Amino acid sequence: MRYDAEHKQKTRSKVLEVAAQAIRKDGPDRIGVAGVMAEAGLTHGGFYAHFKSKDELVTAAIGQMFEESRARFVHEMEGRSPAEGLSAYIDFYLSARHRDMRGAGCPMAALASDLPRLPDDARALFAEGARRLTGALARKFEAMAYADPQALARSTVSELVGALSLARVETDTQRSDAILADSRRLLKQRLGLEPTA
Repeated sequence: MRYDAEHKQKTRSKVLEVAAQAIRKDGPDRIGVAGVMAEAGLTHGGFYAHFKSKDELVTAAIGQMFEESRARFVHEMEGRSPAEGLSAYIDFYLSARHRDMRGAGCPMAALASDLPRLPDDARALFAEGARRLTGALARKFEAMAYADPQALARSTVSELVGALSLARVETDTQRSDAILADSRRLLKQRLGLEPTA
């Protein structure tokens, strides 16, 4: 049976969603093609209609992760001033909910330590996704008339990713919550998004 292009695209999208979740949760080295295809409700043999190799799947899934992350950023900004949107995005990013959803959320916190071992295509796509988020933040900072919005955006992304990563590895929930709360509060103070008192 032959399927139309729309069906093939929907199937590919489903595989990418499942792969993105598995890669975030278990890391790119620990996922298997057969497991991803089974989770997507497909046969292992159908994999090669969409991807040439596991490396190509991992690379495409990284693109999918950044697209999901971009959609979250847009959602938090929607209908809000730049300051309100940034505050909402920081609240989401440095939340216990985001920390605990390891199969979803920001690919930078999930994959940064894996990237040096991945193929060049995957690393390039990851770097492009990080640049896009940094650029989106810089445009918000520019709209708020901050000096050197690019540098501020790079620093903000680093702080967000670092704090979330540390909160995820902390085994004591109270200490993990404190990392998130302190980082959220101090980052928002530094950016002038909430009072310093």
